[in-house]
Amino acid sequence: MKKLFLSTLLGMFISLIGFSQTVLDVVVNSPNHNTLETAVIAAGLNGALAGEGPFTVFAPTDAAFGLIDPATINALLADPQGALTDVLLNHVVSGVASSDNISDGLVIGNLATENLTFTVNGNGVFINDIQVSVVDIKADNGIVHVIDAVIVPPAPTTVLDVVVNSPDHTQLESLVIAAGLDGALSGDGPFTVFAPTDAAFAALPAEVVDALVADPTGALAEVLLYHVVSGVAVSSSLSDGQQFGTLLGSNITVRIDDSGVFINDAQVTVADIHTDNGVVHVVDAVIVPPAPTTVLGVVVNSPDHTQLESLVIAAGLDGALAGAGPFTVFAPTDAAFAALPAEVVNALVADPTGALADVLLYHVVSGVAVSSSLSDGQQFGTLLGNNVRVSIDSKGVFINDAQVTVADIHTDNGVVHVIDAVLVP
Repeated sequence: MKKLFLSTLLGMFISLIGFSQTVLDVVVNSPNHNTLETAVIAAGLNGALAGEGPFTVFAPTDAAFGLIDPATINALLADPQGALTDVLLNHVVSGVASSDNISDGLVIGNLATENLTFTVNGNGVFINDIQVSVVDIKADNGIVHVIDAVIVPPAPTTVLDVVVNSPDHTQLESLVIAAGLDGALSGDGPFTVFAPTDAAFAALPAEVVDALVADPTGALAEVLLYHVVSGVAVSSSLSDGQQFGTLLGSNITVRIDDSGVFINDAQVTVADIHTDNGVVHVVDAVIVPPAPTTVLGVVVNSPDHTQLESLVIAAGLDGALAGAGPFTVFAPTDAAFAALPAEVVNALVADPTGALADVLLYHVVSGVAVSSSLSDGQQFGTLLGNNVRVSIDSKGVFINDAQVTVADIHTDNGVVHVIDAVLVP
């Protein structure tokens, strides 16, 4: 009998020596972690937590899960490989973080790629303000700490959220919603947003703001899109003179000097507010898009083309040259028209939609022909139907016999080249 007792005792001892447990076993064998066990199994993480590790697990009790709305728990269980897995991975750290190497202010990244911040004070140890109630339950593949609340992953933030949650951007928020851009700015992105404050909008004349609000999906949307760049442009990547194409299509220019960083003429007052779909920089002024320019606008605004302007209007071609285009216009100066015999000009003016229109259309080519693309002997079909010929020699560039004196005045609907003579069809 004594021999049997000793044999049994020896067997139990050998069994205890061979006993091992994983961080998963700690959860499974705990009477206070039934909900966590169910969640881990539902998410399919039981195999991983029984693996080599090592892992540090912060294990919320059943009471901790009981603090969460049952509807939320059910929603998590309904999405086991998605939302539930995200929540659980928030509680697991790769490696062993025992209580003796946890210090106040320590930050550790969890398997959900979020940071856990530790606070150690007279009241105990806290993780993201959640108290650790039991420390250092050692396992063969890591360590478990019991906590009294569930660590909730931070909600994803977007560039829109930054605007909506800012007390200084109530006007921008309402305008973004009015323009119907809230959905886009909540999307994948990434975006860089230069966000004018309420004070920036207040500096605009009231009638300008009223006009924008009256055209929400037109003028307002265009102004707002001029504040958004595709991609992430953090402050450390900006350089003086750098340009970015906005979602409107027009460029904005970075200026950096002793006074600070400016986007066009708006100063960046707060930089690098990072979100899940981009970055926001606060600016102190509304960035106004440049007014659209046309080939007609170049002629109208030129002090050297008053005659051409009046003739274009007389011929009824102003509407066309303000249209979509694109056009290449060879624009004779006032001096060029003055070189024509007076009776020729008078005859043209007398037949505005006939002979005059023909002469003017002979100065317009469909498409954009910039100077760098011109070659000697090249020909272009004009809107009249006749061709003009390019000549390039040591004296310069000529269209027929008219010399190009100013090249490549770019506009939104084409390009203008100034010439010193009228092209006669």
